[in-house]
Amino acid sequence: MLIESLAMGFELFLTPTTIGLTLIGVLIGLLVGALPGLGPLMGIILLLPVAISMPPVAAMGFLIAIFVGGSCGGSISAILLRIPGTPLAAATLFDGYPMAQNGRASDAIGIAISASAIGGLIGGMVLIVGSPLLARFASGFAPPEYALLAITGLFAIAVISGGSLVKGLISGCFGLLLATIGTDEFSTGYRFTFGTHDMLNGFHIVAVVVGLFAISEMAYQIMGRDLLKTPNIKIARPGFGSILLTLRHWKNLVRSSGIGVFFGALPGAGGVISSFTSYAIAKAWAKPDEKYGEGAEGGVVATEAANNATVGGTLVPSLALGIPGDASSAMLLGALLILGFVPGPILFEQQPEMVGGIFLVYMSANVFLLIAGILVTPLFVYVLRIPKFYLIPVVLLLCSIGTFALQASVFDLMVMLGFGLVGILFRAANYPLSPIVIGIILGPILENNLRRALLISREGYWIFLDRPVSAVLVCMNVSLIIGAIWFALRKKKKNRLMAANDRP
Repeated sequence: MLIESLAMGFELFLTPTTIGLTLIGVLIGLLVGALPGLGPLMGIILLLPVAISMPPVAAMGFLIAIFVGGSCGGSISAILLRIPGTPLAAATLFDGYPMAQNGRASDAIGIAISASAIGGLIGGMVLIVGSPLLARFASGFAPPEYALLAITGLFAIAVISGGSLVKGLISGCFGLLLATIGTDEFSTGYRFTFGTHDMLNGFHIVAVVVGLFAISEMAYQIMGRDLLKTPNIKIARPGFGSILLTLRHWKNLVRSSGIGVFFGALPGAGGVISSFTSYAIAKAWAKPDEKYGEGAEGGVVATEAANNATVGGTLVPSLALGIPGDASSAMLLGALLILGFVPGPILFEQQPEMVGGIFLVYMSANVFLLIAGILVTPLFVYVLRIPKFYLIPVVLLLCSIGTFALQASVFDLMVMLGFGLVGILFRAANYPLSPIVIGIILGPILENNLRRALLISREGYWIFLDRPVSAVLVCMNVSLIIGAIWFALRKKKKNRLMAANDRP
């Protein structure tokens, strides 16, 4: 099945359009990753309206390449400016910036790109081998299993989204409520449309996500300082010799890539946790003379290999089960749905050529990252010198044009602006935004399969315990809830003890 999927995928992949768009996507991803405040999610959001008008494999190659390039691009500004372009590159600061201060900026960027590409290829191997096996296991799933999988994804995202557990769950439930707006598939009745025809199909997910993330982020950037400041950056020109510098740390490279794949496959964990974890483990295994924190090559290798290996790990449950691992993979699933493909075992059974094409564009994106990233880095350094005062209006214009182009609808623009305000309010109250997107994606899966399960059940909710797999998923969900409550109580107790010790 795997060989057949790849063989059929070659026919869709080996076209000038697909290969060219994958390369362009990597370059765009590096650019949005290098610019502080943007990142791969923002790049996918901004260019999703453009991608969905392309052939399916070319569209997914374009978006996946932005994800791959954006996961690496943040290291450029982290190394040169000591400002991570994305949260993924925060751990790269520990050794990347000291390397630049020691006159090795070119080596640091070259190692970051090389480690990211190789880590991404290792993650791709796991994706190609693991996702068909997981999809084959899930092919026997019925509505009870799909409903509980959706609940598992919601719980995991809310629990690991950072900050308060309650706030994460509230954000996820808000996304679920948004998913109920529109026409009911079972009764064809209208829900929460308030008599408006524009809302019969609910809110378009692209308009919602652009508002929540892009508009609110630009508002925060405007409210910040240094809009007119021009960073003083020296031009760094990495060479292909940095690949050999990276391979000198091959044990660290393989170990960190494995950590990235593991955390990527866990819904909600993501690259930030994997990069810090891999850095901590690499530092613990390092020799004293490597001097981690003072410009060690191994520190950059560890964090960047984990970052991009996480992308491959994230796509495993996303494609095989239809459960997104993070907000970026949720947007990729949204793109698949808009293009007319249903992620999960059905995709592997009915459209194996599409699956093979996605595997190939992911692997080629990492190859392009290795070559193009090293060659064009000086151009991205020039872009970093552009003040935010000029970049923010361009981003806002792209948001507006892309959202309007979805359906040529002014209503979508109103939705974008409305959810921009919602995003600002959620950020101000320190509520995570990612669970909202996950709720919108998983909401229809949860609702439809829950209702189907109850319709075919003769004993009500006992159907979820009668089936072995669904019973295991119930236990997993209960364990997630108990574990989250335990950690929350433990954290609260720890904070109380610290506050008591601080008192005079």
